Amino acid sequence: MSRRHTDNRHLRPHSTNLTACVNGVSAPAKHLSHLWQWLVGSSIITTLFFTLSVTALQSDQILKNMQANYGDDGHALLGAWFQLIAAQDGQTDQAKLGAINTFFNQNIQFTDDALLWREKDYWATPIQTMGMRGGDCEDFSIAKYMSLLKLGIAPDNLRLIYVKAKLGNRAQAHMVLGYFSSSSAEPLILDNLNPNILPAHERPDLTPVFSFNSQGLWLGGNKTQNDPTTRLSRWRDVLQRMRDEGFL
Repeated sequence: MSRRHTDNRHLRPHSTNLTACVNGVSAPAKHLSHLWQWLVGSSIITTLFFTLSVTALQSDQILKNMQANYGDDGHALLGAWFQLIAAQDGQTDQAKLGAINTFFNQNIQFTDDALLWREKDYWATPIQTMGMRGGDCEDFSIAKYMSLLKLGIAPDNLRLIYVKAKLGNRAQAHMVLGYFSSSSAEPLILDNLNPNILPAHERPDLTPVFSFNSQGLWLGGNKTQNDPTTRLSRWRDVLQRMRDEGFL
């Protein structure tokens, strides 16, 4: 049974909702360089494992389920995604980043969770995001992350990064995807707010808070005394729903 509550083709969120991902608070921008450095250099303090394999992506069944749950629009977009994935065979990482970033930024409309899912904070699977043709910052980032894994980019090179995005005189909580060419490299930022893939130092509007991927969680400053996996309950939940869909 689909969680779909409304036809997103008719949704026109107000511009003030554009970055309303989660509740945000202000942070001093002067610490930006230091924080990007710890995103590169800090150690993994917890581990989550999963695999994304070709055999797990049963495209015919997934397409049938998409048609049943989301209709022709969802089926068409998922079909285009499969074609895009196939077309990236042999391409460089940079080419794959550009293709996936453009695909989701052009085909998915930013929509607040409360309007789309009638929940305050819901992390959708890539199938749900494509089916609804809508999502918020977490949904964009997760869909890009999972797509790039499908294209063979290693989990070590990708992190979902919570940031504070500077919007005028305030900072808003936001999520982006970071690509690290090596463990010591500055990340390239894939974002639904800015269509350009830029190195972190060219995004002074973003201040990183913490980051994670399928293998671990990175926190700045001191190591937490609490179990950090408690902060990733939505991540574990969305991974399980991907498995249930046959995506993993």
